[in-house]
This record gives sequence, structure tokens and C-alpha cells, in this order.
Amino acid sequence: MLSALILLPLLGAALIGFLPVGMNGKLSRSIALVFASLAFAWIVFLAVQFNPTIVSQQFAEFLPWIDALGLNYYLGIDGLSLPLLLLNGLLTGIAIYSTDEDIQRPRFYYSLLLLLSAGVSGAFLAQDLLLFFLFYELELIPLYLLIAIWGGQRRGYAATKFLIYTAFSGILILASFLGLVWLSGSPSFALESLNSKGLPLATQILLLAGILVGFGIKIPLVPFHTWLPDAHVEASTPISVLLAGVLLKLGTYGLLRFGMYLLPDAWRYVSPALATWAVISVLYGASCAIAQKDMKKMVAYSSIGHMGYILLAAAAATPLSILGTVMQMISHGLISALLFLLVGVVYKKAGSRDLDVLRGLFNPERGMPVVGSLIVIGVMASAGIPGMVGFVAEFVVFRASFAVYPVQTLLCMVGTGLTAVYFLLLTNRAFFGRLSAQVINLPRVYWSDRTPAIILAVLIVILGIQPAWLTRWSEATTTAIANTRSVVAHVSVQGIRD
Repeated sequence: MLSALILLPLLGAALIGFLPVGMNGKLSRSIALVFASLAFAWIVFLAVQFNPTIVSQQFAEFLPWIDALGLNYYLGIDGLSLPLLLLNGLLTGIAIYSTDEDIQRPRFYYSLLLLLSAGVSGAFLAQDLLLFFLFYELELIPLYLLIAIWGGQRRGYAATKFLIYTAFSGILILASFLGLVWLSGSPSFALESLNSKGLPLATQILLLAGILVGFGIKIPLVPFHTWLPDAHVEASTPISVLLAGVLLKLGTYGLLRFGMYLLPDAWRYVSPALATWAVISVLYGASCAIAQKDMKKMVAYSSIGHMGYILLAAAAATPLSILGTVMQMISHGLISALLFLLVGVVYKKAGSRDLDVLRGLFNPERGMPVVGSLIVIGVMASAGIPGMVGFVAEFVVFRASFAVYPVQTLLCMVGTGLTAVYFLLLTNRAFFGRLSAQVINLPRVYWSDRTPAIILAVLIVILGIQPAWLTRWSEATTTAIANTRSVVAHVSVQGIRD
């Protein structure tokens, strides 16, 4: 059942790849949409069948693969991976739908998008460390090509920088995985067979350091963040949607699944430093966002800050804070995807993302009033306005983290205030005032341009009003991660229900 989430995109990519050369790009797009929709429908079906009270892996698949290496094909779903799989399926479909119909080399482009989706799904499903690493590296190749071929003027530089950073990330993660398996004496790389309790604390800390830096590059956390703004600015809009919405979550997912879960003693020891690291990322990302004139670069730096909230909650490592990390991952995925989509529409119609050029886009006759309204929704959600999913996620993160790290939590809350500042600058400069002379004759914005953003905006509001629809999948799993590994003392999750 789970292999279908990997095989459907792979089958779609193969089918598109074998289309005759010169075939109409609309056919490639249609095939990609069909297979992406089938994969999303299948994960929705699995979500309906999913039992949220069971903390073990559900729908598990196990096949022996390479016995000499201890590598097995082992897949499973729990409350940590299920929401991220749903997010991946949704945003993959939106990215395909949002792609320009006249894109160059459509067969190659849509094949890479589906291959990327398959790699991400495989990473979230993998219950074997080496299998996870294979999928983690698999998604690197299509993303590099998608930036290098269909990116902006400096796409070669941005793609190469991304490749170098992510390759170094993979080296550190693999070294930590190998060290953990060999030193613990485990006969395989299966997640359930690993136990670090017998290892000296110094050894655990060394292994955890490799995992932290490796996944910290992927998240990305300061000072390993410099590849992200370049990648976002040069990537096309659909690729930015996937990069911010899903691919960064591989880093935070890896910290929880392989850092906190496998090395709890070391995690408890370094958690104060992690909370401080989170503060640095939050405040640095927000400060850099304020200084930006490029709308897309501003949203990119905002991602660095908001991913820092996830590290803060993970450092606290209570059942409620770990639940907050899942909520913040989904919240950030939806909000960042919405903002990148809308910035892409502005750039496509106005020909610029420069805040010194854009002005008055709220003009009801010659501007983009609907796009502006949707951007306001995204801005309000990112700034944590009540009634939006961003508020609920950040409230849970801060509520849970304050009991463990009050000073760091208060400093991260300053980042929320700074979010309101830089996004207020964005909306005030670009959308209010008299329409700028440079963009006075704007092309019409069609409903096909707005529909994906409307879907995301509706989800942001619905999950903000009814967050239990999100937390019901993850609460039992996140509580078990904290309690069974004895990371820190139990903190009740009753507050989220209240």
C-alpha cells in the first residue's frame, strides 16, 4: 500500500519520459497531474484508514534487500510522517498545475517533478536508516536540475551552491548513521532495532553533532543557510513552492526521527544549545528579511526564521512541543507555498519583484486586488494572527517551550513581532498607494493563476479554526516519542484541546 506512493510518481515520470520527442507540452502536464492526483488521493485514502491511537508504524512493508549490508526495504507511516506525506502530495499537484504551459523541455521537467515527489515520499516512509539516506539523496538530483535548467539568470551558481551544501549534508548524515549502527552493534539499519543506551555520552554527542549539522543544512539553520535565498530567488515559482513547502521539512523531520528519537541522552545534554541556536536563526532570518527589497528574497529569509521555531520546540522535547513541531511544519509549508505562489503571480504579471518599483497593486481596476487580498491572508497567517493556522502552531510551540526555556522562547516571540514588521513593509510598499507608472498596464490575472492560492488560503483558515483536524493524527505519536525515550518530563497536551 505504501509503495504505491513511490511507484505512482515513478510510473508517471517514466511514461512522460517515453513520450515522442516534440509532443505537446500540455499532454505531459496532464499526465503529470493525473499521477500526482492519484498519489495524493491514495495518501488521503490511507489517512482515512489511519488509526491515530496506534503509535507504531502502520501499513508497514518489509522486504529483505541486501543482507550483507543490513539494508532492507522497510516502509511505514505514523503520526509524524502522515501529515508531511499529505503536504507533499498536495504541493506536488499545485506545483504541476502552476507551471507555465509553454515551459521548455516539458517532458524532462515534469518527469523530474514526479521523481522529486517520489524521493520525498520515500524519505518520509523509510523505516531503515540507509533506505532513508538513499531517498534523501535521490531528491537532490531532480531539484538540482530543476534549478539549473529552468531557473533565473544566476541559476548555475544557485544550483551548484545548493548541490555542494546538500552533498556535504548527506556525507555528515551517512557518517552518523554508519557510526550509530556499527558502534551500537545493530545487525541492520532498521530504525526499530537501534539502541544507543549502551554508548558513552561523548560518543552519542559526536554522532548527534553530525546529524544536527547535516539536517541543519537542509532546514536550513544559521550559519548553514546561505544556499537557500539564492536557490529561491533563481528557482521558478513551482520549485520554490516545493522547496519551502516540503523539502525543508526533510531536515526537521530528520532531527526528530533520527536525532531526538535515537540519541535521547545526547539530545537532552545539548538541548539548551539547540534552543539558543533556534533564537539565533529566528532573529537573524527576521532581521535579514526586513532589509530585503526583492519580495521573493524576503519570503525566503522569513522561512529561515520560521524554521527556527521548530528547533526551539524540538529542543524543549515535551509531548506538547513535539506536537508543535509537526503543526509548525505543516503551517509553514502551507503559508510559504501560498506566499511564493502569489509572489510568482506578481512577477509574472508585473515583471518585477522589486519593492522600489511595485506600488498600488491593490488598484481595483488596473491592479491585482484578489492577489493582494490573498497575500494579506498569507502575511497575517505568517505573523500569527488568530484564526489562522500560523497562530495555532506558534502558540503551541511557545506554550510548550516556555516551561523549559523561558528566555529563549521570549526571544523567539520577538521574531513573531519582526515578522509583522517586514511583511507590513511588503504589503505597504507593493500594494498600497498610487499604481506605479512602471507597472501601470498589467495583464489580466486569470482564475487559473488564483485557484492554487485560494486552495491554500482556505486550508490555512480551516486549520486555524479547527486545529484538531491536524493534531488528531500526530498527538499519540509525538507523546510516545517524548515518553518512551524519556527525553524530558511529560507535559500534558490538554492545553491544545482547550
